[in-house]
Amino acid sequence: MKTGLIMAAMAAFMLVASGAAQAGGDAAAGMALAKKCAGCHGKNGEGKKDNPAIAGMEESAFIQDMADYKSGKKEHKAMMGAAKKLSDEDFANLAAYYASLK
Repeated sequence: MKTGLIMAAMAAFMLVASGAAQAGGDAAAGMALAKKCAGCHGKNGEGKKDNPAIAGMEESAFIQDMADYKSGKKEHKAMMGAAKKLSDEDFANLAAYYASLK
């Protein structure tokens, strides 16, 4: 019984660790890409009008949202168009940049 719990805990840790490794983008590269996002989300990701703040957003949540817009799972005309022009690496870089902001 104890062995099963230890194995389950190790498996859960490995899943979390592998997710964190995938998210590790380049914040400097993300900052360059973020200029295109500023018109709707603010210069520092603070949000504007009806567009949400994305500064300080968890990297994995940002990446998932962008993937959902790209696939059409989430619908928002401007975001779907923007996401389709970006690669997974771009998503990771933007996520690292916005996560670094408070």
